[in-house]
Amino acid sequence: MDILLVEDNEILAKGLIYSLNQSKFQVIHKTNVKDTIEFLYNGRPDIIILDISLPDGNGFDLYEKNIKEKQIPTIFLTAKDDEDDIVKGLELGADDYLTKPFSVKELIARINKIIHKGQKNNKIRIKNIEFDLDKMVVTKDNEEIVLTSLELKILNLLFLNINKVVPRDNIIDKIWEWTGNDVNDNTVTVYLKRIREKLDSNIIKTVKGIGYRIDKE
Repeated sequence: MDILLVEDNEILAKGLIYSLNQSKFQVIHKTNVKDTIEFLYNGRPDIIILDISLPDGNGFDLYEKNIKEKQIPTIFLTAKDDEDDIVKGLELGADDYLTKPFSVKELIARINKIIHKGQKNNKIRIKNIEFDLDKMVVTKDNEEIVLTSLELKILNLLFLNINKVVPRDNIIDKIWEWTGNDVNDNTVTVYLKRIREKLDSNIIKTVKGIGYRIDKE
């Protein structure tokens, strides 16, 4: 299981990474808002541990603008223990909240609680189209839509960036990464045409001259 740790205190982060690794978790560590947003553009961890106070912003804004829509379980981590902050974090939709100092065992218990309760929801539904990100299965009105492996990966990229434009150049780069084949704009156009035909839906929007976007209702 992959955990994204967003914490700018290097000493604390080092200790957490060691303890989480000992508990068989894989940890991706980021220290600021900018790097976290860049990682989340294509990456999708299973759980996020998010410090509220970051050098280039705050965890509340980062969560609300870049994490919440991805429906990734999040634990806020902060030195503050103000009741208003706790309430704000939970009202935004975070799964849990820990104040420093805290026991690593307690953090791991909170993580396991999220896992065991099955709070992670890796199914994204747009209109009558649902994408199970764990199983890589797309359904329409609960009937599976058969897509090729590459079509699934392209659609997955769009679903991981709900409400955001995925540039054509980015799709070209990803296709090269997945297949090792050189592709061009026309190739992307052909793949998106095939995906749209199979979905028989208008959920994929074209942003002229830039790329493609799927919007959440």
